[in-house]
Amino acid sequence: MDQTKIDALRMQAVPDFKHLINGQHVAASDGATMDVVSPADGTLLTRVAKGTAADMNAAITAARAAFEDRRWAGQPPATRKKVLLKWADLIEANALELAVLGVRDNGTEISMAFRAEPGSAAATIRFYAEALDKLYGEIAPTPPGILGMIHKEPVGVVGAIIPWNFPMMIGAWKMGPALAMGNSVVLKPAETASLSLMRMVELAHEAGLPPGVLNAVTGEGAVVGEAMGLSMDVDALVFTGSGGTGRRLMTYAAQSNLKRVYLELGGKSPNVVFADAPNLDEAAAVAAAGIFRNAGQVCVAGSRLLVEASIHDDFVAAVAKAAKAMRVGDPLKLETQVGAVNSEAQLDANLGFVETAMAEGGNVVTGGTRILQDTGGYYMAPTIVTGVTPDATLAQKEVFGPVLGVTPFETEEEAIGIANSTVYGLAGGVWTANLSRAHRMVAGIRTGVVHVNTYGGPDVAVPMGGVGQSGNGHDKSLHAIDKYINLKTAWIKL
Repeated sequence: MDQTKIDALRMQAVPDFKHLINGQHVAASDGATMDVVSPADGTLLTRVAKGTAADMNAAITAARAAFEDRRWAGQPPATRKKVLLKWADLIEANALELAVLGVRDNGTEISMAFRAEPGSAAATIRFYAEALDKLYGEIAPTPPGILGMIHKEPVGVVGAIIPWNFPMMIGAWKMGPALAMGNSVVLKPAETASLSLMRMVELAHEAGLPPGVLNAVTGEGAVVGEAMGLSMDVDALVFTGSGGTGRRLMTYAAQSNLKRVYLELGGKSPNVVFADAPNLDEAAAVAAAGIFRNAGQVCVAGSRLLVEASIHDDFVAAVAKAAKAMRVGDPLKLETQVGAVNSEAQLDANLGFVETAMAEGGNVVTGGTRILQDTGGYYMAPTIVTGVTPDATLAQKEVFGPVLGVTPFETEEEAIGIANSTVYGLAGGVWTANLSRAHRMVAGIRTGVVHVNTYGGPDVAVPMGGVGQSGNGHDKSLHAIDKYINLKTAWIKL
């Protein structure tokens, strides 16, 4: 990446964004818009359409019509593959533009956003494009004279609600397999970060995706998200976000057509460090990056640090040193390692968690404050709190900010008990040189992914999903396709 090119792109005016319905840019039915404020400097960046329930229903109607006339589902696999591969190519060709637009919108540091957003999105779309013509039906073992066949068919219209932290990456996790299998899709981007995702949808149409197959409606979740959840014409609903919203979506499904609902609801991921970790300095640096990159706004962030008591003080000091060395600031500077918090409301919530932690007996080792206020943006110092008991608020509630709670442990069994002491089960990490212990910890920690002697990094080839109140179903890998198909049995007498 070139800083000069980044600086030039950041100076470009951002046009207002409208809905994308049936291949057309469409204003909100009542003409309303929402301001888009950049978390980097607090300035007005642009405006997006503030959708109504009627707007969402129009998008769903377009998606249903596209599915029923099979303009996409009826295409040969090779044709769908060609379009999706071209889409991935266009994402890559416009990667820097997309990354800068996204950073201006949500505050992620550009060094991370470039890889995690357009880079990851293109790779994900390409993965499912390459997979779609390699997925076969099945022949069942049956009695003589019977042929049992199992067909895989698209589920129909998929509604996808995308969060603000990595809209392109997570959007691709939903759109890639859904479109590959022949479904139509309606997107609802986050209110505070929709621009790069909307541009990505435009590129899909440039790649040749037929009108109506992929639609996007911006607006408030309580309005357009609710309309999507209550629609009788949405067959499957996929969501990444908060547990409260996930519960509402399940209620909407029950109140409407019993649509299937798949949820990824975040976590309170434990990062467990034993005294025999192969490299404690590396573990400290990775632990800091695992919670403070993107200002802690990562669903799998290692927000609970569990440290063997014999090394607790020294290890916390090493993590604090790494945290203090991380460069917080302008997310469009290549040297920045921690960008902006997404919104002022999120920043206030983060600071509230620190206050609660102190009131409950925690000790702030470093950070705990808002910084760089003169920029007009929303920045928080990487924060480490020790003395966090397993039942403390900071150990139980997801902050979604750059706040790390530290809890000591004495034994392997105690570490597993603490790791499993929340309602969440999305991710975790273990640092040990003992191979047998590593396997026991992987088996013992109830999460969808456990990292060993690292934290973060799994790509599209492996599934991403949680247990407990971290949700259900999986994004990424071939397993994600299961959410977007129906199995149909043909029982044929010969």
